[in-house]
Amino acid sequence: MPKFLIEVPHDADELACARVVQVFLSTGSHYLTHAEWGCMDGVHSAWMIVEVEDKAAALGVLPPAFRAAATVVRLNRFKLEKIEETIRRHAAQGATKKD
Repeated sequence: MPKFLIEVPHDADELACARVVQVFLSTGSHYLTHAEWGCMDGVHSAWMIVEVEDKAAALGVLPPAFRAAATVVRLNRFKLEKIEETIRRHAAQGATKKD
């Protein structure tokens, strides 16, 4: 199943920050109650990695009030062999274009 990183920024104001955290913790949602927070380091965002079908489902993890500000990124991993193949292919195409 695809993995997505969800980033949810929020206001840096201490009370606003506390309210966002309260909403997340009180939902009972495993994803939201296990969010990672950057607030104590001055980065007022929450992050979660979720395994769901698509970006729409990833956004659906969030309470509606937070969806518009959220960023959802599909995650992937690379294998060295595949990347080297891509680099070789592009190098060969570059050599052909110079001729």
